[in-house]
Amino acid sequence: MGHKPDLFDRMMALPVVRPLHPLYRKYKEPLLYLFFGGLTTLLSIALFWVLTQPMHIPALAANAVDWIICVLLAYLTNRAWVFQNKAQDAKGILREWGAFFLGRIGTLVMEEIVLWLGIDLLEMSSMPVKVLAQVLVVAGNYVISKWMVFTSRA
Repeated sequence: MGHKPDLFDRMMALPVVRPLHPLYRKYKEPLLYLFFGGLTTLLSIALFWVLTQPMHIPALAANAVDWIICVLLAYLTNRAWVFQNKAQDAKGILREWGAFFLGRIGTLVMEEIVLWLGIDLLEMSSMPVKVLAQVLVVAGNYVISKWMVFTSRA
């Protein structure tokens, strides 16, 4: 099964990283997920900080705002680069987007609970709690995306 090399495939063909190419081919999907998930996580943490610290928005509201932005970014990067089985027709794309969005709502609820417990109930500092919540969210989102959203059913 041949596929057109994407940006990351072309980067891995560069002489300086070519020795890592077998590892990249074997673990491409999780590596790209970690890369884009890492970028999305950093963006989420940065937005959360800006919204809660300088802007003084309550943590749970700030988290909901940063979630909207990050979910849009995550869908676009997951669809374009991470998962290879993706929908091509309008019905499949709508199903894919709906499943993605619903799955992310599930991890948003989990994250809001962690933030509420850590910040409001246990009175911990908001940023360490946000970072812990993000670790849980990245893991949950991968499972949801891999087995429920970007499947060959689309």
